[in-house]
Amino acid sequence: MFIKKNTPAVILAPMEGVTDAPMRAFLTRTGYYDYCVSEFIRVSENALGPKIFNKHVPELNHSARTSSGTPVQVQILGGDPEKLARSAISAIEAGAMGIDLNFGCPAPTVNRHDGGATLLKYPHRIEAIVRAVRDAVPSSYPVSAKLRLGFDDPSVIEENARRAEQGGASWIAIHGRTKTQGYTPPAYWLPIGKAAKNVSIPVIANGEIWTIDDFKRCRDETGCIHFMIGRGALALPNLAREIRKELGITPVSTPDPLQFPENTNAQAWGKIFEAFAELQPSSKRIKQWTRYLVSKQKTEWWDEIKSLESTSEILIRLKQFQENQSSA
Repeated sequence: MFIKKNTPAVILAPMEGVTDAPMRAFLTRTGYYDYCVSEFIRVSENALGPKIFNKHVPELNHSARTSSGTPVQVQILGGDPEKLARSAISAIEAGAMGIDLNFGCPAPTVNRHDGGATLLKYPHRIEAIVRAVRDAVPSSYPVSAKLRLGFDDPSVIEENARRAEQGGASWIAIHGRTKTQGYTPPAYWLPIGKAAKNVSIPVIANGEIWTIDDFKRCRDETGCIHFMIGRGALALPNLAREIRKELGITPVSTPDPLQFPENTNAQAWGKIFEAFAELQPSSKRIKQWTRYLVSKQKTEWWDEIKSLESTSEILIRLKQFQENQSSA
């Protein structure tokens, strides 16, 4: 359903506050992603019940798929094996098709409360958590793990990868930076490749894949055939399509396919944002997306919309901007 060892795949990464349900629904309409992963759901004082998962991952109410039919895997985060195991059972009861365990979040608040990347300092705990969830969840449901290279020492990734495998992980995704490196470039892909050679389960490469050339270098350095795309999915929205071409895999069939413009034409992007606003009527989310576009592309109309308060104002201004450019 999600990952097959010898079949290439492109996955939409979980990004807190970015790839929420509306964004997942919108981006998967392209057919560029084999599956996507939910934003993490934190398990702290108590195990979570099914209602929590239905609330935070609304796709569970629709066979754990986006409106385009793309599978959504549920990601949970925490440090207590028993609570995570019980929560994973609840997620399955709510409709989840698979569980992903977050050992990569670098947020200080999360790390101070025994979650995310802080667990990378304790390989035995990674194994114990994966094993507890794997033993709790029926064998037909995959259990995977998202790792970073380490907390502050990238050399531990090989042991942590082996520990996740020993715990029963179906596959692992590895972000090519340590917790202390955060999201500061560059990502280090070679350690991902070394870790992949030391486990028998599939490894998904992740981190700093912004362009097709980045992808090619990542593929060469890791030897991986599975790739997880995060911020690059918003900065260059057709990037996943080009990666699929390089991997020799066609887009996934979708009932209402979406095509992104090949350039930063204001009117074309106005139409994209108008369609997105039907799912997420928030000017903040549109401007958030535009910031990613600006990070990698020349987007002249950013200055025209960044101070606007409403979605309708943004859409009108984009149309006006394009008309002015055309008549100039």
